[in-house]
Amino acid sequence: MSDQRIFAAALLDPDAPCPAGLTAWNGSDPIQRFAVYRNNVIVSLINALAETFPVTQELVGEEFFRAMAGVFARAAPPKSALLAEYGQGFPAFIERFKPARGVPYLADVARLEMLRVRAFHAADADPLPPDQISQALADSERLPALRVTCHPSLGVLSSRYAVVSLWAAHQGLGDLARVEPGVPETALVARVGLEVQVVALPPGGDALVASFLRGLTFGEAAALAASAAAEFDLTANLALLLRYGVLTDLRLPAEVSP
Repeated sequence: MSDQRIFAAALLDPDAPCPAGLTAWNGSDPIQRFAVYRNNVIVSLINALAETFPVTQELVGEEFFRAMAGVFARAAPPKSALLAEYGQGFPAFIERFKPARGVPYLADVARLEMLRVRAFHAADADPLPPDQISQALADSERLPALRVTCHPSLGVLSSRYAVVSLWAAHQGLGDLARVEPGVPETALVARVGLEVQVVALPPGGDALVASFLRGLTFGEAAALAASAAAEFDLTANLALLLRYGVLTDLRLPAEVSP
């Protein structure tokens, strides 16, 4: 193992000895200085996770969250210098973290918060202009054959739990005491202008969006969504997607430039 790898491994293992050969410019004890540096590294990673997952932290309390985040940070150090990208594996870690099993919806709330971060940093794109929407909807013969392009910030999370209601309540947008965590919800996450929005999709909306992202035609996507959810309402889902500007293009396959 190279000296760099030994140094990095020792930073993340509180029981590892100080790497050999370290010296301090002022003659102070390198072991003590390394211990301070090691602590600062872990604290900075925990702070980064707390910033990305604020509602997740609120659900379990700061002490529990920081202890859990510390375990994750030591097991999964960042692979990028951009701390804004750190924590992509945190939701899956929470799902496996035995002390968190008493809060079964915690991992999905973390997934929702990770989608918000991704949406915030996603590329920009203009929503469909009103005239293009009107033309597409007015041409019932061509509409089923159209292919849909979605905004780069769009993300969808289908959960067995009330993730949208839980998240909204922690933003002061609802009464947390009235939220029933065991009610399944599907979250749509997208950046509208400079603001990341989190809204609940109607039944079948997740299948509809997933089909759009797979490149299926409008008709194919609507049919799959209808088969996936008996209560699927195409009009309601389409109205919500258009309202939040998450559709950026509608065109026939032949019109798509190579």
